[in-house]
Amino acid sequence: MDAEFDTLDGKIDQFLQLCQRLKSENKELRLQLVSAQNDVKLLEGKVAGAKTRLEALLHQIPE
Repeated sequence: MDAEFDTLDGKIDQFLQLCQRLKSENKELRLQLVSAQNDVKLLEGKVAGAKTRLEALLHQIPE
């Protein structure tokens, strides 16, 4: 009976360690996601600016 409790205790410890590791990984992934979203916004702004400049140049070309 004690061996079964020891086995169960070991499995519970492993489970708790796994939960802690996954929680840490999840936190890191959330930070990476926020960073990637900020990068996307920055790039969208650059694309919009390039589009505006390109349209202005196209209007200057005589037909």
